[in-house]
Formats: sequence, structure tokens, C-alpha cells
Amino acid sequence: MMFEYKVVPAPTRGLKAKGVKSTSDRFANALQSLMNDLGTDGWEYQRTDTLPVEERQGLTGKTTTFQNMLVFRRTLPETAHAEPEIAALIEDQSDAPVEPPVEAPTVEDATPEPLAAVHEPDENAAPTDAKARLEETLKAETFSFPWDKRNKAPKVDTADKNLPAE
Repeated sequence: MMFEYKVVPAPTRGLKAKGVKSTSDRFANALQSLMNDLGTDGWEYQRTDTLPVEERQGLTGKTTTFQNMLVFRRTLPETAHAEPEIAALIEDQSDAPVEPPVEAPTVEDATPEPLAAVHEPDENAAPTDAKARLEETLKAETFSFPWDKRNKAPKVDTADKNLPAE
């Protein structure tokens, strides 16, 4: 039989309810409601453990505190019933006709594909190597960088009185 475990922190405060007045009664009510909630999901209470936990205090300090944990378990569903189903499927497949294995093609069977025609460079095509592109760029009469979007129009002197006012 296999089990699944669940560990939850124990409540630190009591839970108010009608007719529950003292602190210990409220704490017992909190434990009871937690155990009942997990019990409806199939969890069985096992024990309470108090375990040390190292916590950071300030920038470089550490302190050890103790936490109360509730341990629950439930049984896992049996997986033994799945084995006969697998065996039955294997037996059913044994009666099926056996197909011969497919052989991979050998090197002798493969026919070579025709080689691609050798491409001769076009004289009018743009040069592909970096040096040729650089030389072409430097020989160009005007060159502007694509990111240079400034207005290249000549500046107009607005102090000239002959121009109409804007």
C-alpha cells in the first residue's frame, strides 16, 4: 500500500465560533476545522511535528525558530489493476500479422542529383564583398547616412526685409 503525505502549518490563532469563548477552545476549534476540511478530501491526520527553521534577522544575522507542522496522509490508488490490461493488449497484438521490416535505401540505389549550374557574377549586380561595397560607397558623389534625417535645405535669413512675413 502506497501513501501520499501532506504537511501544513498548524494554526497560530484560534477560530471564533458560536459558543466558543476561551482562547484554548478557539484554538481547538481552528485545529478541528482544519482537520475536518482535509478529512473530507481523504487526508488522515498522523501527527504534529515541531521543526527548527533558520530565518534571517537583519542584514547578516540568523536566528532559529520552531514551527509546528501537521502531518496528514492518504492512500494512493492501487496501480496493480493496470497490469492485466497491459498484458491483455500485448496478447491481442501477438495474433496480428507480422509485416516485414522496411529496408533503408543503400548507397548503390541512390541516384545522384544533377549539379546546379555555376552562377557567373553579373557585372551590373551590386558587389557582395565588403571591400567592394566600401569602395563603391567612397566613389559615390553624394552619400548620406540613412539615419541622418535632418533637413538639408539651405537656411533662410529671416532678417531680410524683402521676404514676406510668415
